[in-house]
Amino acid sequence: MSERLPFPPLMVAVAGCSGSGKTTLAAELARTLGGLHFHLDNYYRDLSHLPPEERAHKDFDDPSILEIELLAEHVAALARGESIKQPVYDFATHTRRCDRCNELTPGPVVLVEGILALHYKELLPHYHLGVYVDTPDAMCLERRINRDIVERGRTRESVLEQYEATVRPASLRYVRPSSHAADIVLDGHDELDWKVEVVYKALRERGLWRFSA
Repeated sequence: MSERLPFPPLMVAVAGCSGSGKTTLAAELARTLGGLHFHLDNYYRDLSHLPPEERAHKDFDDPSILEIELLAEHVAALARGESIKQPVYDFATHTRRCDRCNELTPGPVVLVEGILALHYKELLPHYHLGVYVDTPDAMCLERRINRDIVERGRTRESVLEQYEATVRPASLRYVRPSSHAADIVLDGHDELDWKVEVVYKALRERGLWRFSA
């Protein structure tokens, strides 16, 4: 069993390169701790003002592509225990849905997850714990290829082209350096159960959560 100690929502950042395993880790932590899995991906800027052919050529790995102003406002609200109306992003058209939003209420813990979760200086003061999943480029690429082919109907060639053009350069320039803002760095090779246990240990040692048999 676990017990959340009596103060506002515990804010945990989970970052890493695309394909590092950060999403799987954040989802498992949210499930086991009874918390909210908060994705940064919904904060991509609305590109409806651009012709469709131009939207697809934007660099979606550059930090400027996310609306950091709104993102920081919402993370701060969640950290205070307040509910928010999160935008919904349509990845097929690269536009923000005007007719929908996700009404989110923080649980005892909020898992803020995304490749840039530890990059934006506006978000760092709200975190109680920063976690970075360090996974080799080759493993990240293979996972991304498999995901995009199966889930998004893309070809291997198109995934490789995008990876070399924007994904890997952005990971080297922004994502990997953000590991310096992490409290713990996990080995992406490790099993999920072990990575979860390492996070539990960090929470215990910092007096943020009490775990008991």
